[in-house]
Amino acid sequence: MADLELYERRTYDVNVGDMSKVLELYSNFGWPALEAGGHSKFLVGYFVSDTGPLHQLIHIWRFSGDVERRKFWKNLFADEDFMAFAVQLRPLLHKQEIQLMQSAPWGPRP
Repeated sequence: MADLELYERRTYDVNVGDMSKVLELYSNFGWPALEAGGHSKFLVGYFVSDTGPLHQLIHIWRFSGDVERRKFWKNLFADEDFMAFAVQLRPLLHKQEIQLMQSAPWGPRP
Protein backbone atom coordinates (compact mmCIF):
# COMPACT_ATOMS: atom_id res chain seq x y z
CA MET A 1 0.00 0.00 0.00
CA ALA A 2 1.32 3.46 -0.89
CA ASP A 3 2.02 6.03 1.79
CA LEU A 4 -1.08 7.97 2.67
CA GLU A 5 -1.15 11.71 3.02
CA LEU A 6 -1.29 13.19 6.50
CA TYR A 7 -4.13 15.55 7.37
CA GLU A 8 -4.07 17.89 10.33
CA ARG A 9 -7.30 19.22 11.77
CA ARG A 10 -6.94 22.24 14.05
CA THR A 11 -9.96 23.30 16.04
CA TYR A 12 -9.88 26.64 17.79
CA ASP A 13 -12.53 27.31 20.44
CA VAL A 14 -13.24 31.03 20.18
CA ASN A 15 -14.30 33.06 23.22
CA VAL A 16 -18.06 33.64 23.12
CA GLY A 17 -18.74 36.93 21.38
CA ASP A 18 -15.34 37.10 19.63
CA MET A 19 -16.02 35.12 16.43
CA SER A 20 -16.66 38.25 14.38
CA LYS A 21 -13.27 39.62 15.51
CA VAL A 22 -11.58 36.31 14.61
CA LEU A 23 -13.15 36.27 11.15
CA GLU A 24 -12.16 39.89 10.57
CA LEU A 25 -8.56 39.22 11.68
CA TYR A 26 -8.27 36.19 9.41
CA SER A 27 -9.81 38.05 6.48
CA ASN A 28 -7.62 41.13 6.81
CA PHE A 29 -4.34 39.72 8.16
CA GLY A 30 -4.19 35.94 8.62
CA TRP A 31 -5.29 34.80 5.18
CA PRO A 32 -3.27 37.46 3.31
CA ALA A 33 -0.16 36.42 5.30
CA LEU A 34 -0.77 32.74 4.53
CA GLU A 35 -1.12 33.46 0.83
CA ALA A 36 1.81 35.89 0.62
CA GLY A 37 4.12 33.43 2.35
CA GLY A 38 3.07 30.53 0.10
CA HIS A 39 1.67 28.67 3.11
CA SER A 40 -1.90 28.38 1.81
CA LYS A 41 -0.97 25.64 -0.68
CA PHE A 42 -1.22 23.08 2.14
CA LEU A 43 -4.70 24.20 3.20
CA VAL A 44 -7.74 22.00 2.53
CA GLY A 45 -10.12 24.55 4.03
CA TYR A 46 -11.34 26.72 6.90
CA PHE A 47 -14.74 26.11 8.50
CA VAL A 48 -16.90 27.75 11.17
CA SER A 49 -19.08 25.46 13.31
CA ASP A 50 -22.83 25.87 12.85
CA THR A 51 -24.15 22.96 14.94
CA GLY A 52 -22.73 20.86 17.77
CA PRO A 53 -20.01 22.70 19.66
CA LEU A 54 -20.37 26.35 18.66
CA HIS A 55 -17.82 29.14 18.49
CA GLN A 56 -15.27 26.96 16.70
CA LEU A 57 -12.95 27.78 13.83
CA ILE A 58 -11.70 24.59 12.20
CA HIS A 59 -8.98 24.30 9.60
CA ILE A 60 -7.66 21.24 7.82
CA TRP A 61 -4.20 20.95 6.28
CA ARG A 62 -2.80 18.27 3.93
CA PHE A 63 0.83 17.14 3.97
CA SER A 64 2.79 14.37 2.27
CA GLY A 65 3.93 13.21 5.71
CA ASP A 66 5.10 14.31 9.13
CA VAL A 67 8.43 15.72 7.91
CA GLU A 68 6.63 18.09 5.54
CA ARG A 69 4.11 18.98 8.29
CA ARG A 70 6.82 19.89 10.79
CA LYS A 71 8.71 21.92 8.18
CA PHE A 72 5.50 23.78 7.30
CA TRP A 73 4.76 24.83 10.90
CA LYS A 74 8.39 25.81 11.50
CA ASN A 75 8.32 28.03 8.39
CA LEU A 76 4.92 29.49 9.25
CA PHE A 77 5.99 30.37 12.79
CA ALA A 78 9.06 32.11 11.34
CA ASP A 79 6.87 34.27 9.08
CA GLU A 80 6.78 37.75 10.66
CA ASP A 81 3.51 38.81 9.01
CA PHE A 82 1.73 35.66 10.11
CA MET A 83 3.09 35.92 13.65
CA ALA A 84 1.95 39.55 13.90
CA PHE A 85 -1.53 38.23 13.11
CA ALA A 86 -1.19 35.31 15.57
CA VAL A 87 -0.37 37.67 18.44
CA GLN A 88 -3.71 39.42 17.85
CA LEU A 89 -5.62 36.13 17.46
CA ARG A 90 -4.43 34.26 20.56
CA PRO A 91 -6.32 36.34 23.18
CA LEU A 92 -9.58 35.56 21.33
CA LEU A 93 -9.14 31.79 21.74
CA HIS A 94 -9.58 29.73 24.88
CA LYS A 95 -8.72 26.24 23.58
CA GLN A 96 -6.94 24.59 20.68
CA GLU A 97 -7.12 20.95 19.62
CA ILE A 98 -4.91 19.33 16.99
CA GLN A 99 -5.73 15.98 15.42
CA LEU A 100 -3.58 14.14 12.87
CA MET A 101 -5.43 11.87 10.46
CA GLN A 102 -4.67 9.63 7.50
CA SER A 103 -7.12 8.83 4.69
CA ALA A 104 -8.62 5.39 4.65
CA PRO A 105 -7.22 3.37 1.71
CA TRP A 106 -10.58 3.64 -0.16
CA GLY A 107 -12.93 6.40 -1.18
CA PRO A 108 -12.43 10.01 -2.21
CA ARG A 109 -9.77 12.30 -0.83
CA PRO A 110 -9.91 16.08 -0.64
